[in-house]
Amino acid sequence: MIGQSLRLFGAPLDRCYNPRPMKTLLIREHGDFDVLRFEDAADPVPACDEVVVDVRAVALNHLDLWARRGVPGFKFPLPLVPGCDAAGIVSAVGVRVSGVAVGDEVVIAPGTSCGRCEACLKGRDHHCANYGIFGEHRDGLLRERVAVPAVNVIAKPAGLSFAEASSIGIPFQTAWHMVVHRARVVPGETILVQAAGSGVSAAAIQIAKLHGATVIATAGSAEKLERARDLGIDHGIDYTKQDVAKTVKQITNGRGVPVVIDHVGTDTFAGSLRSLAWQGRFVTCGATSGAEAKLDLRHVFFKSLSILGSTMGSRGELIEILRHVEAGSLRPVIGAEMPWTEIAEAHRRLEAREVFGKVVVTLEP
Repeated sequence: MIGQSLRLFGAPLDRCYNPRPMKTLLIREHGDFDVLRFEDAADPVPACDEVVVDVRAVALNHLDLWARRGVPGFKFPLPLVPGCDAAGIVSAVGVRVSGVAVGDEVVIAPGTSCGRCEACLKGRDHHCANYGIFGEHRDGLLRERVAVPAVNVIAKPAGLSFAEASSIGIPFQTAWHMVVHRARVVPGETILVQAAGSGVSAAAIQIAKLHGATVIATAGSAEKLERARDLGIDHGIDYTKQDVAKTVKQITNGRGVPVVIDHVGTDTFAGSLRSLAWQGRFVTCGATSGAEAKLDLRHVFFKSLSILGSTMGSRGELIEILRHVEAGSLRPVIGAEMPWTEIAEAHRRLEAREVFGKVVVTLEP
């Protein structure tokens, strides 16, 4: 595209666009780690309402594993660039963009929406009928440079590395919406967080403590429970050695907990429901261990339980989260950081659940 008009350093400037080759990660077919391939791609040019970001770090999520392996019943738009959580530096700005300048260090919000519907205008963009996530519904962020809607870039909190900043989006948005808006946790309540080592759970622990809750967390090793204690949990349960529901009842003097936060699915569903107190709220955002679960409805109506689904969170919630991160009351948790050339190993470590917190890949400037 010749003579593309860009806004550079806050001022309009017409320039000839000279494409530069860049590297991108691309999935052309589903499969094992060998389907993750680096390819050359054209340098992006921003549309009038877009900015170009030089990507410095990308945090992996289970969505990246699903995009690589495929999900029965869901069609990914292959070939697909994966990656939904990233941070970097703005290098070009579209002519209609204001409030963003070249050189700004930014976090890229992972979700896109139409911006015009009732849900979007009410600040519930994650409920938009056209909502999509980078690396799932459209090409993602695992490339050297990417053009994204200007509304998707938010100033990076001062003092955070790019790796830390990339680790906030999906886990904290998801956890915030679960704890604050779906469970509506209030000070003094006790909350059970399953699988403390995951990004969402590590975020949920901190958000629950921020809102004055007592937190019980489960993990599969003493090491992960120790890391969870560093985040502020009050009680830890090793689910490989202890019955979760029985231990929760012991901790709560037989009452159970008002809230369970769970994204694991089949493996934890029964124990999560048995851990709930009368009128308890079970909130789920995923099913990483499987989507099939057996439910005794009598248990639900006798105890007046609520089963609540939750998906992602709004960009407004992400802005609120970033304020807490900048203030030091919330912090991203990184379990492994490696160059993006080791993307296959990054996938392996996430898939094997070897780390506590996020797996992040970094790109050289």
